[in-house]
Parts: sequence; structure tokens; C-alpha cells
Amino acid sequence: MTARAGLLLLCLMPLPAQIPTSWTPEFSMRFETIGDVVPSPDAKLVAWVQTRPVMETERSEVVSQIYLGAADGSRRLQLTRGEKSASHPLFSPDGRYVYFLSGRTGKTNVFRIRTDGGEAEQVTQFKGPVSAFGVSPDGKWIAFTGHEPDPDIEKARKEKCDWEVVDENPANAALYIVPAEPDAGHTRTQRKLFENAYHITDFDWSPDSRAIAFTHQPSPSADDWTKSNIAEVTIESGVVRELAATGAAEREPHYSPDGRYLAFTRTSDPPRWPGDSRIVLLPRQGGDLRVLPATYDESPRIAGWRGDSSALYFAETRHTRQTLYEMPLEGPPKTVYEPKRGTLGLSRLNLKGAAIGFAYESPDEPPEAFVMALASPGPGVRVSRANLDLPKLPLGRTEVIRWKSKDGLEVEGLLTYPAGYQPGKKAPLILNIHGGPAGVFVESFIGRHGLYPLAVFSAKGYAILRPNPRGSSGYGKKFRYANVNDWGGMDYQDDQAGVDHVIGMGVADPGRLAVMGWSYGGFMTSWTITQTHRFKAAAIGAGVTDLLSFTGTADIPGFLPDYFEGDPWKAPENYRKHSPITYVGNVTTPALILHGAADLRVPVSQGYEYYNALKRRGVTTKMIVYPRQPHGPREPKFLLDIMRRHLDWVDKYVR
Repeated sequence: MTARAGLLLLCLMPLPAQIPTSWTPEFSMRFETIGDVVPSPDAKLVAWVQTRPVMETERSEVVSQIYLGAADGSRRLQLTRGEKSASHPLFSPDGRYVYFLSGRTGKTNVFRIRTDGGEAEQVTQFKGPVSAFGVSPDGKWIAFTGHEPDPDIEKARKEKCDWEVVDENPANAALYIVPAEPDAGHTRTQRKLFENAYHITDFDWSPDSRAIAFTHQPSPSADDWTKSNIAEVTIESGVVRELAATGAAEREPHYSPDGRYLAFTRTSDPPRWPGDSRIVLLPRQGGDLRVLPATYDESPRIAGWRGDSSALYFAETRHTRQTLYEMPLEGPPKTVYEPKRGTLGLSRLNLKGAAIGFAYESPDEPPEAFVMALASPGPGVRVSRANLDLPKLPLGRTEVIRWKSKDGLEVEGLLTYPAGYQPGKKAPLILNIHGGPAGVFVESFIGRHGLYPLAVFSAKGYAILRPNPRGSSGYGKKFRYANVNDWGGMDYQDDQAGVDHVIGMGVADPGRLAVMGWSYGGFMTSWTITQTHRFKAAAIGAGVTDLLSFTGTADIPGFLPDYFEGDPWKAPENYRKHSPITYVGNVTTPALILHGAADLRVPVSQGYEYYNALKRRGVTTKMIVYPRQPHGPREPKFLLDIMRRHLDWVDKYVR
């Protein structure tokens, strides 16, 4: 059999339908994810999204569908169906309809369906796609954002004259409204609220339905979030006025239900990529801007207002859990609900600010949708059963552990034991490093499909350490900024001290270690094997390997100059000092390199640089490039292949 024929056979292998007896990558692909959990205005119903992989002969995609259930968990039904996804459900203010986004008729548009059933009705006819939408509080209007294709550009594309002048004619999203109800001719006429020379991201309707506050930035460029400001447009006149235009980045506008305030988040001035923000209040009838007290991690994400306008709710990660907090208009923030274990994936409040929907999962519990009455905080009521009927296979125990780094700093992480672990037995250990670097490992379900088959590794006898080294979110601003100008320095020492700690616990065999990570985790993996030979295998996913060339080719050219406090042409030696490629001559560890061909965040050239250096030196290496894939691979067949390759590589060189 040829290599290509073998690849085709592997790609076309169907997922086994029989009941599995042990964890496999194929079994992990059967779990669905949960998102967009939204209670109805009267809090009696809940809508949510379930997403599953579809892998058929000519299909490799994830498909999302909307479900509707009673808030007491007594009943549920699938509201949307078909080959095309439906997502982002929103209830109409009277609770009669669920509005949603779908590409079922071509470009993504807004649809609605009655909560008591029936056929979905298309609301917008945008040449789009529609990127976001919102229903006015009076239920009469739908606002949406999107970029309408330029006919001249489309014509040039057909005539093969579609060259691109970089940074000219950006695909800026504009703001439109359309009536919720059709006219006598059964049509709806959309209206562009104003001509904009910038890109609109998120927005919120005023409680009287007369205005919309929105976030805008110069272009859709990923680097331009640092220039985001907030403005307001009056619906009737289309007149725009700037509300917050400073050197900081302002985002997430939310009107108070009584209309007195506009709340939003604001970063420090100037904005920094490691990130920090505060919630601020703008009095709508005049007065000084109020900066509310700092939150624990200084990275709040506003969920909405309490119904009486006396407080806001926000989500924030605290260590290994995402938690729901309340920010009163007077006084410090308060914890509303933090799970004893596991983590929340918060969505949004209902229209009256009395209930909130969220996804909950823990290392040994797959995600499900829940709803919680804010008057009685707690675990809430489970309304879905997306994954409850799948076989319950044994999972290795996951616990939070802490250790001291080389300089005495306490560091935290998650340790997953081999399934059926017997104390005193030393297991092979995988060091799994998160991205960011301002990412964070939370207590999520280890059986979910993704880049790393954690449950499968555990079932095969491996222990897995997932550290949150300095630079991670969830531990406060000072901790998150602690690896500025120090990639590969003390963050590397934090990781290695964690490995030493697990060895000292008697859990890990020091002679059987592997290291892997994606994005910044790929950087740290490629760095690690230039600094030590203790790891028997490495897997580098979309890793930054050359800081100099990365800065000039990535879609975020301002990212590393922020972390390294200067442009590369001003301090080239500092960039070389922190680049794995500088020390690639030290590598002896077999290295698997995985990259998406369409990765704009960390261009595939970063993988090729490292691969070619290892290849020229005779180091065992293999590089896999996935066509069409961005920074985070999306197609399920590729995700399945990535999980299999991680398993095979580690088994071959570590086990």
C-alpha cells in the first residue's frame, strides 16, 4: 500500500458505532460542546447551542443546532435541524420567537422560529455574511453588523484582476437595522444606519430602543483592538456621537435597564497585549466617568445588568475556574457563584436580568447547559442532556496541585493521573503547555475532542501535567505580566519545577517524559527541547520559533513588540536571545511539528524554519501541514488526525 493510499484509508475510516470499552480519539469525537445558553425574558424557557463533529465521506465540519428546554429541566426539544449550523439564539422580548444566525440559504443571515414550533423564517436578506445581531427591547427592530461585498471587487475577482493592496479597502463591518415584522408585501427593508470608515464589532440597544452603543476600531485587523472606542448612534436620525475615545481600548457596551448608565470595559492607556481592564460607568445625562473597583484578575467580561440597575454581573477566571461575580454600583465586587470543582462557560442574562444561562463541566463531567436564578445563586438546573447518554468510561483523577518555582514563586496547575492509578507506581508524564501566553488551564472535561486526547493518554497509563506558569491569566495582573520580556526565562523554570514536583510526588518516571503545546505552548515546547534533553518526545503545534521573522509575518505585528517592550529592529539581539531557532543546534529530542497552512496568527513558515533546521541536523522530526486550517484547526477529520499523531508519537518514543 502506498503512503497516500494509507492516508486516504485512515481519513475515510468511520467512527465505530459499537460501545467502546476504553477511551479512544474516535470516542472523544462523539461528545458535543455547549454554548450560547440564554434564558427567556420570563425565565421559563432556555435556549442553547449543541455542536458536534460531522465526518462523512466528503464532509468534515462542526454543525451547531439550537435546543429549547424548560427552565425546570423537565423537557427539551431540538429547535433547528439540517446540514447547516444554527447559532447565537436570542429570544424576542415577548418570548414568542427565538432569533438565530444560520447559513442555511447561503450567506449567514438572521432567522427566527416560534418557541412553540414551526418553520424558521428568514429575517434579513443580507449579501453578507451577518456577523452579529441584537433585538431591540421593544421587539420592533433587529440590528445587525456585517460587511456587504463591493461589486467592483467581486467583478475584479471574476476577471482575475483581484490583486490586493495591503491595508486598503478593509472589509469593515457596518451597522444595519431591519423591521422584525414584514410589511404588507411580506418584505423587510434593511437600512444602513450611517456610513462608517471603521469596523464595528459589538453593540447594545438602549432600553428605550432609540439608540445603539457600539464598539469600533479602524479595521478588522487583529492588531487594531488596541484602538477600539465606543460611540452611540440615534436610530431615527443616524447621528453618531463618540462616547469614549481615549488612548485606552473601550469595549463591551451595556446600557443599564433604567437607561441612566452605559457600562463598558476599558484597558490601561495604552492597551497592552497581556491585557488588563476595568468596568467603567458613563452617566448618560452628563457627569464624570466612574471607574469601578478592580477585579481579581483585571479581565472582567460583562454578562449583563441586574434588573433593578443596581449592579452588573461579570465572569472572570480565578485560578482554574471561571466564576460569576457581581459588581455593585457602590462597593467592591462580590462572588455570586464559584463551583467547588469544574468551571463555568457563562453566556448571558435574560432580558429582565433575573436569570443567567451557562455551560458547566468538570474534568470528569462533560459539558451540559444550566440555568440559574440570580436571586438564589447555586449550581442551577441542568436543562440539556447532550452527553448524558454516552457510555461512562473510567477517567483518571484530575486535581489542582501547587509547587514552588526556582525563585520561590508559587505556581499552580492541573495533574491528571493515569486511569486506575495505584499510589507509588511511576508513570510516564506528559507536560502539556497552554497558549497565550495569557491563556489558562481550567477544570474542563478531559474527554472532550480537541488537540490533545487527555482521557486517552490517561487510559493508556500516562500522567498529564498542565501548568499555569507566570504569564497565565486567572492569577492577577502582576502574575500575567510577569513574563514580559522574559519568554523562555522564568516561565520555563515554572514548567520544569512542576515536572520536578510531580517526579518528587512519586507519580512521574523521570526517564519517560514528553512535552507538547500549541501556539505559545508550541513556542515553549520548541524552546524547552533546546534547553534540556530530559524529554524523550516533543510535539510542537503552531509554535512561534523565530521571534524576529514572526513579528514581520504574523497578523499581529504589535504583539511581540508589546511583550518585549520594543520593535525587533531596535533590539534584534533580545529577540534572538528569546528565539528557539537560535539554540536549535542543541536539540536531540524527536520532534513532531503540526501547523495549519492558513494560519495567519503564527504563519506556517515558523514551523518550516524549525523543521528544516532539525532535518538538516539529522534530528528525528516529522512535520504535518493541514490545508485550509487557521491557527486553531477546525475540521474534525484533522482534529482526529492530530489526536492520533500525538498518541502515536509519544507512544513510540516515551512508552
